[in-house]
Amino acid sequence: MQEEPVVVVVEDEHNIADLVELYLRRDGYRVFQAADGERALEVIRDRRPRLVVLDVGLPVDIDGFEVCRRVRAASDVPV
Repeated sequence: MQEEPVVVVVEDEHNIADLVELYLRRDGYRVFQAADGERALEVIRDRRPRLVVLDVGLPVDIDGFEVCRRVRAASDVPV
């Protein structure tokens, strides 16, 4: 049995993240959520997703643009 492809959803609004996850799971993806930039980088590093859905307006630590820069420094995963 083939493992489901992984998608990381980075979104601080839980209702939006849950809705995106619902649709992705329905289409056969395994979804991991992160609500801030630091956690997003950890999940992306650990899970090695096939795709990252990224909100640019993240609270507190680092914004989505900085998350994207850091992901790009280490990976070519589509964002």
